[in-house]
Amino acid sequence: MNQSFTKLWNITFLVVGPLWALFVWMVWTSGQLKTPQHEIMFFSVVVPGFILIYLSGFLIAKRHAKKQRSIS
Repeated sequence: MNQSFTKLWNITFLVVGPLWALFVWMVWTSGQLKTPQHEIMFFSVVVPGFILIYLSGFLIAKRHAKKQRSIS
């Protein structure tokens, strides 16, 4: 791998982020969310999910680096 994992992960999320936002907008405007409770539930799953996936990449990188250090 020629570039750092962190740089590649951030580039990936620069592409995925707008696509994720498009998905959220499509669901939001589709009329599927009928009540404020549905809207709150949707955002309480989607936003933390996006953040969790983003942060998990750094956890994976940290675990991989630790594993590589223990091998060498």
